[in-house]
Amino acid sequence: MFQIFDVLIIVAVALNFMALGVSRIRGVINAVALQGVLLGIFPLFIHSELGLRGFALMAVAVILKGRVIPAFLIEAIREADIRHEVQPIVSFITSLLLGALGTALALVFSSTLPLTTEHTSLLLVPASFSTVWTGFLMLTTRRKAIMQVLGFLILENGILLFGLLLLEAMPFLVEAGVLLDLFTGVFVMGIIIHHISREFSSISTDDLSELKE
Repeated sequence: MFQIFDVLIIVAVALNFMALGVSRIRGVINAVALQGVLLGIFPLFIHSELGLRGFALMAVAVILKGRVIPAFLIEAIREADIRHEVQPIVSFITSLLLGALGTALALVFSSTLPLTTEHTSLLLVPASFSTVWTGFLMLTTRRKAIMQVLGFLILENGILLFGLLLLEAMPFLVEAGVLLDLFTGVFVMGIIIHHISREFSSISTDDLSELKE
């Protein structure tokens, strides 16, 4: 069971590199959606007794991250008529190298944490740090607003990944609140993208500086 879980963790981390190295926005959306589905089913491998609360959270996470949010973002890029991140602040090759460096450091740092024996053998903690680092890179090195939204989603995936260790201790209302905040944030960013695309010729966040005038 844990061997299968480690394989799925590796796939989730590989999706981070796909998000960093692909310029086609639809491809990044698909990668983030697949990562969200994987995170949604991870509790099955970590906790033997989820209970009704755990299964409800898992179902909501899979539906929101794997279907609802990706469909919303695909509609946003269709309305804005964009397909690619053309000129990122940091090149895609450099982003991949930074992602690899962050993943290596995550492995080293996680080995120094005072984790329980059960959690030490899992790749969950280094994968969560690596995913948070990937989301941060996407947020800070991409010009398109939609790509920054995807970076926010990846960052949240990393936080949720670490939170799986505490699933049994976290109240359901807190978990539901995190998902609600995520959905609300993406919804608001979709509206912002729509208005930017109507007022400017592109949805590059560089154009926001013109709003000051």
